[in-house]
Parts: sequence; structure tokens; C-alpha cells
Amino acid sequence: MKIIDLLKKDSLSLSFEVFPPKTQAGFESVKSATEEIAKLRPPFMSVTYGAGGGTSKYTLDIAKNIKERYGVASIAHLTCVSSTKETVSQKIEEIKAAGIENIMALRGDIPAGLEDADRSGWAYRHAIDLVRELKEADSDFCIGGACYPEIHPESANQKEDIKYLKEKVDAGCEFLTTQMFFDNNLLFNFLYKIREAGITVPVIPGIMPITNANQVDRAIKLSGSFMPRRFKSLVDKFGSDPDAMKQAGIAYATDQIIDLYANGITNVHVYSMNKPDVAEKIQNNLSDILGK
Repeated sequence: MKIIDLLKKDSLSLSFEVFPPKTQAGFESVKSATEEIAKLRPPFMSVTYGAGGGTSKYTLDIAKNIKERYGVASIAHLTCVSSTKETVSQKIEEIKAAGIENIMALRGDIPAGLEDADRSGWAYRHAIDLVRELKEADSDFCIGGACYPEIHPESANQKEDIKYLKEKVDAGCEFLTTQMFFDNNLLFNFLYKIREAGITVPVIPGIMPITNANQVDRAIKLSGSFMPRRFKSLVDKFGSDPDAMKQAGIAYATDQIIDLYANGITNVHVYSMNKPDVAEKIQNNLSDILGK
């Protein structure tokens, strides 16, 4: 099932992102966690791709297992930074052979030590290069891309960011998934701006449940996310109590999702961090809203 077809439905939905193990030793435990999330019967699940492609085999294994064993549509992430065209072409063929119809086309993180390197000779410098490659591969993939409600860390300003985003969509992205955010007003403002710029593809909000205080600094470092005062107050109050923080974090994420649904968003994607209990509690909190 192609994600774009699922997104055309009017019913509300909740999907989940999972990540593959870094090594073979961790495969079974990660596989088990992703299966527990698949048992919740979300409309689709996405499987990330490690920095530099180090977990690419496991990405495909997890995505294929979710699809074949549980009938859940899956999205395989694919990054291209510092990769050769031969490497990417091979990965495309492997994804195709696995029967995966959806790819999240991403640039990926710049490998450590290469942040200031000359990238002019790289086969792929931006996600748009990978999107074009996928289109030229004569494949029938449904292609998704990432977007940043606040601003891409490497963009000079939001206007420039949206300009490049439109180029990526025009190149073939059929839907977009946002980076995490903690203030819904940021998303609504972003949606207004991109629609004004002529970007009309579906945008899926990405929600990260913060269930322990240590995740806060990491979330800020990874995405530069703005932390609203009421979220900071939540962390200040409950951050030292793991159980309380987990419950409060789930409640905050649930509240965000309900507000999104109430304001016309039909599809929300949860960054589950491979935590089936968190995914299940959020879905249970929304059971009547989702009709589950």
C-alpha cells in the first residue's frame, strides 16, 4: 500500500516511526519491539536508516517483516550523503526486491569529521538529488521527504528553507513528514507559509513523546526545537521522577495530537523510539477519537 493513498482518506490516523538495531546482536530485541508496535495496527510505520547507511540492511529487514508478517504498510528510509551512485542504486534494487513501495528520501547526517569537507564532488549533496535519482530509476515508489516547521539547521532563513523544500517537492516528493516540534502553532504557521509558496502535498506532523528528562537536551541538539514554557515547567516538575515524567510526557504528546486533529490535521506520525508501551498508551488515549 502506498502512503499517498492512505493519506487521501478522510479518517484520522496515527502512525509510528521505529529504528533498526546498530548491530546484529541487538536485532531480535529491536525486531520484537517493532512487532509489538505493529500489533497496534497503525496504517503505516516508517523505519529509519542509520548515519552513513550503517544499519541499512536492518532497516530493510525490519520494514519487510512489518509488512509481510503484520500487513502494515512500511516506509524504508534511505539516505544518500557521502554515498556513491552505485551504492544507492543497489539499495534501491534491494528495497524494490523486498516489495517495499514507500521510501523516505533523506540527505542524512554528515559523517563526523566531514562537516567542513568540500562536498562539490559528492554524488549526492542534498535530498533532492536522491529524489531525482529515485524518479529516474523508473521505479514506482511513493516518495516522502522531510520538512522543518521551525527551520532546517543549515538554512539561512525560513524563506530559503521553503524555497528548497518546494524544489524537492517539484522533483517528486509526494508527501512530507515534519521534524519534531513541541508547539503546534509553529506547525500551523509553517503550513500557511508553504501553502502560500505553492507546496500542496500532504504534510504529516511528527510528534516526539519526551518520556525522560535526558531526552530534552538531545531533542534540542538534534532539531533545535523550541521548548514552550509549559513544556519546560513539566520537565522541571516531573523530570526527577521517571514514572511521573513518562506519564506527563505521554499526556503532553497526546494533548498535541488531539489539538492537531481538532484543527484539521488527519494524519499524525509518532516517533516511538521503539517503545511499544509508549505507543500503546498514546493510541489508547486516542481510542475513541481514532475509532479503535
